[in-house]
Amino acid sequence: MARRKITVLTGAGVSAESGITTFRDSDGLWENHNVEDVASIEGWYRNPALVLDFYNARRAQLAQVKPNAAHLAIASLEEEYDVTVVTQNVDNLHERAGSTRIIHLHGELTKVRPENCCNEMDGFSEETVFDIGNGSVEVGDLAPNGAQLRPHIVWFGEAVPKIDAAIDAVEAADVLLIVGTSLQVYPAAGLYRYARTGTPIYIIDPKDVPVRDSRLTHIKDVATKGMETFKNLINSK
Repeated sequence: MARRKITVLTGAGVSAESGITTFRDSDGLWENHNVEDVASIEGWYRNPALVLDFYNARRAQLAQVKPNAAHLAIASLEEEYDVTVVTQNVDNLHERAGSTRIIHLHGELTKVRPENCCNEMDGFSEETVFDIGNGSVEVGDLAPNGAQLRPHIVWFGEAVPKIDAAIDAVEAADVLLIVGTSLQVYPAAGLYRYARTGTPIYIIDPKDVPVRDSRLTHIKDVATKGMETFKNLINSK
């Protein structure tokens, strides 16, 4: 008998309890930087050194934090279900917690690529993306093709290459779980609409959510405690 499919859509709230700062809760500032300066393609064109320094600091921070109980609980769902994690987060905490099928919508913090690489709509091959772990990149650090290396991050103003894969995962789900996202950043915010008719949707967030859907169950709690509630609910069905 085929195992039920759970697709988990995660946002910054799932990593907040590990100590990773979100910018949506601080008036558009991210670690005291305007988001437009460090998370937009225009910001990169204006000041690549600032952007590189910012992401170097984020990688250094990532080395100091660990997956929390919510990451571990999501990974543990694989013991009984066919699980796909679709995350808006650029950290690697889902991987480190043990999740094995992860779609990174907004890129990956530990990876870089040439700034002139690829049409975003075509995606990126393994040959053009380099994993540097928690290392740093400076202006003048070049890829094999001679171009400046940039963070492998999908910034504001850029296409989201993996959105189609995310839509496929939501459409295939028997259960959709949304954890720690405000559902305000598009296109990810609209993914839940691709769930099949009758698919139950659970959302874990301590705040009110801007979604009205008869399939929705809102677990109004932080990610770690909300995952405990979700697992009790799902295992009782």
